[in-house]
Amino acid sequence: MSFVVPPPEPVAIPVAGSSDLFPVRRVFCVGRNYAAHAREMGGDPTREPPFFFMKPADALQIVPEGQTVDHPYPPGSSNYHFEIEMVAALHRGGRDIPVESALDCVFGYAVGLDMTRRDLQDEAKGLRRPWELGKAADLSGPIGPLHPVSRVGHPAKGAITLTTDGAPRQSADIADMIWSVAEQVAYLSRYFELKAGDVIFSGTPEGVGKVERGQTMVGAVEGLGEIRLKVG
Repeated sequence: MSFVVPPPEPVAIPVAGSSDLFPVRRVFCVGRNYAAHAREMGGDPTREPPFFFMKPADALQIVPEGQTVDHPYPPGSSNYHFEIEMVAALHRGGRDIPVESALDCVFGYAVGLDMTRRDLQDEAKGLRRPWELGKAADLSGPIGPLHPVSRVGHPAKGAITLTTDGAPRQSADIADMIWSVAEQVAYLSRYFELKAGDVIFSGTPEGVGKVERGQTMVGAVEGLGEIRLKVG
C-alpha cells in the first residue's frame, strides 16, 4: 500500500529545555472565558456555559524560544486581531472525565495566540454561519514551547499580557478565567473522546484588538515565557 499523495508533515510543538517534541492531534479553543472579554464581545459571563471552536492542527505556528518570527497577515481581511491565551496540551484523555482528575490529562502549558480575522468572524456571526474563515486562517495559532507540568505545575494564577511595539494592549491574570482548564477538559470530554495530542487554547482576556502590518507582538504568560512575532 502506498499514499497517492505525500502525507503531510506532523505538527509538533517543542518541549522547553529538551529536544523532545509534542505531536498535535486536534486544537480546541474556548470562547469568552474571561468575564471582561465576554462583555466586550457582547456576551453575558454570568449565564453562558463554555463554548468551543476548532482550528486545524496545521494552523499552529511554532515560535521558538527567544526568537522573533515573521507572522503573515492573512488574505481577505482588513481587521486582524490578536488574542493572547494560555494553552494546555494533553498526554492522555478519555470520555466523561471528572473535573477532579482532569488535570491528570495535561502534559504541559504554553503561550499561544488565537489570531482572528475579526471582520470575517463578525460577518459569519451576523449570518449565523461557521467561524472557520475568521478563526482558522493559515498560521493563526502561534504557540511557544511547551513547559511540562513536572516543571511548572498547573498554573492557576499569574499575569497574561500582550504588547504591540511595546505598547500594552492586553493585561490580566489567568486566575480570572471563568472556566478553569480542568473544567474545560471535563466539559469537552462529554462531547469528544479526548486523546493524547489534543491541545486547548484556554481563552483570552479583555483588550483584544487590531494589529497592523509591520508591528511586533509580544505575548506572555507568567512562568511560561513569551512569544514574539512581527506581522508581515
